[in-house]
Amino acid sequence: MKADAPHITVAEFDALCRREANFVEQYGFVTERIAWGSARARLPFDEAHIRPGGTISGPAMMALADFTMYALVLGMIGPVKLAVTTSLNINFLRKPGPADVIAEARILKLGKRLAVGEVTLLGAGEDDPVAHVTATYSIPPPEYRE
Repeated sequence: MKADAPHITVAEFDALCRREANFVEQYGFVTERIAWGSARARLPFDEAHIRPGGTISGPAMMALADFTMYALVLGMIGPVKLAVTTSLNINFLRKPGPADVIAEARILKLGKRLAVGEVTLLGAGEDDPVAHVTATYSIPPPEYRE
């Protein structure tokens, strides 16, 4: 496989999530793109994600960012189920409107044991970010991969 081609397709990633990550269905995440070094996913607007004050809840946005980072990392290393979040930092920048939330992830550094990336969260149809996320994933050594 070419180094610049993703090591998992959207269909393969979605199938993995359907089999092993039930929370994805609860949130309704949609994987839109997985490319080498980037990924894009969507949280469809749902009243269940609204918090008091009429905005999308922070936990829903954090889950979307983490999900998109997982897609990004697996796009670069393949379907390694035990790649896990070790750190996630989110800065909420402004209140998203009543619309889908889009997550755009990009890799900052991919090492043998750690992957560091950033995720920008945007309200659908908007240009200004609603949150900025940095995250680190732990990549298990080959002997611990399925």
